[in-house]
Amino acid sequence: MPGIDDVARLAGVSTATVSRALSGNGPVSDRTRARVVQAASELGYVVSSDASSLASGRTRNIGAVVPHLNRWFFTSVIEGAERVLLGQGYDLTLYNLSGDGGERRRVFDHHLLRNRVDAVFTVSLELAEEEVGRLLALGKPVVGVGGPLPGVSTLTIDDLAVARLATDHLISLGHTRIAHIGGSQEFDLDFHIPTSRRLGYEQALRDAGLPVDEQLHRASDFTLPGGYDAAKQLLGSPHERPTAIFAASDEMAIGAILAARDLGLSVPRDVSIIGIDDHPLADFFGLSTVAQHPDRQGEQAAALLLDALQAARAAPTRARPEPLSHTAPADLIVRSSTAVHP
Repeated sequence: MPGIDDVARLAGVSTATVSRALSGNGPVSDRTRARVVQAASELGYVVSSDASSLASGRTRNIGAVVPHLNRWFFTSVIEGAERVLLGQGYDLTLYNLSGDGGERRRVFDHHLLRNRVDAVFTVSLELAEEEVGRLLALGKPVVGVGGPLPGVSTLTIDDLAVARLATDHLISLGHTRIAHIGGSQEFDLDFHIPTSRRLGYEQALRDAGLPVDEQLHRASDFTLPGGYDAAKQLLGSPHERPTAIFAASDEMAIGAILAARDLGLSVPRDVSIIGIDDHPLADFFGLSTVAQHPDRQGEQAAALLLDALQAARAAPTRARPEPLSHTAPADLIVRSSTAVHP
């Protein structure tokens, strides 16, 4: 197996230069780095992660903590982050909290401390003060995706604003009887996303001079079957039927489209439907939506962590920078599920 000495001889540089060029830890010209990389490639030389960690104090490993993996949003964030991290030579260790009730405590009390990581990001987790304290005690960069966390830099969409955007779209099409399928109390635990989206819906109605009718709200579980059941209730009575539905997620909105079709209704002729997310199935169903680009959120979270790591290497004795709140972009995408109210 070729060693670092072999790479150094082939590239015509010292072993120290090879180490700096392949680890990114230290000044090396682009030309020299390219020569070293070419030599390592020709020889099939791979840097030992253990040796590199011992020499640099860095593991080139990022920890990601997610509540569960049975939602496309979480996996999309992870995929986006991993794409950036792998491109920069970092591994990603995933901590999934979907196990028993003690899983969360074990992750924050033991796993993140035992497994060496250079930085951590969390996805859609509202952390307790002591959990934030444990993360910050690692002395490593931390980023939260999905909502505000005290003392931690965060990346999130404005849930109230995206709900207003979706509802305003329906209002602009002439709809005045607009129903809302939101999240149940179970889904209001982390960052109160269902509540924020319902408030955005209600604010848009009030600003347009339209009444907020409790009979036009149904709580669901952010799943396609849940949206189907809620829409069946809303659309079942022909005399009180809404002309439009805003669902707090695309999966519930797709369920609403299927419910309307099973009731013999045409989308969008009889009822317009819009969601939030831009789920992979949204285009197939012609669903209008507000895209929150979870893969881009993952990419941006990874970039924030890498920037923080670079800044810490450049000035290791500098005090921890003040946490910043970053707003992720969201875009209205109009497809065939919404139309002008006749």
